[in-house]
Amino acid sequence: MMILLLKLILAHLIGDFFLQPQKWVKDKEKKKLKSVWLYIHVIIHVALMFLIVWDLSYTNLILLIGASHLVIDALKLLLQKKKTKRLFFFTDQLFHLASIFALTILLFEDDFAFTLTFSPKLLLLIICAIFLTMPTSIIMKTIFSKWNISKLTKGNESLKDAGKYIGILERLLVFIFIIVGHWEAVGFLITAKSVFRFGDLTASKERKLTEYILIGTLISFGIAIITSLVYLNLQHYA
Repeated sequence: MMILLLKLILAHLIGDFFLQPQKWVKDKEKKKLKSVWLYIHVIIHVALMFLIVWDLSYTNLILLIGASHLVIDALKLLLQKKKTKRLFFFTDQLFHLASIFALTILLFEDDFAFTLTFSPKLLLLIICAIFLTMPTSIIMKTIFSKWNISKLTKGNESLKDAGKYIGILERLLVFIFIIVGHWEAVGFLITAKSVFRFGDLTASKERKLTEYILIGTLISFGIAIITSLVYLNLQHYA
């Protein structure tokens, strides 16, 4: 059952964080249930599950997960307000994952005859690596939506999306260092980033910007470390 769950989670991560442009999200928030992108988004999820699972015997499960995804997204759009947007983002993701687990266990609790295309350990590795890219970037963006970051960074020229890609690379490096047992390299990476950032912080003399960079770094590294520890513990069961 582990291999099936991992495939379904992988499909969810790709569908929610990689194949859903920001303009779709804005259109859904504006038009709610009248937005065509809500239904296209769910169709993409269902198609991804069929593609990754690659077994028509799980058709009922995939369709039920697709239906639950539509219901959860619809309720989120109807109930969330501007002030509760961050809360509903995390609640939405929690319910999606819970529905995947609950429906899979409910329908296939006694069925362990799965055809393995990838080993569970490899799938778990792929899921953790993917989670540390765009999904974590979106999670961090949601957390920081509380503050007006553009105002804090105004006047500080930088490459477009450079911060996002730097964050993705540093999290992947932390993940690799930890799973191969080189914790000292994580410390070196934190030190190196601190040295590079020290000049910017000294030049800006802006306390709010300093706090923003510090919080962002700690959250980014923290998520990477926790994900690495989860992988190291779960790989024994995969």
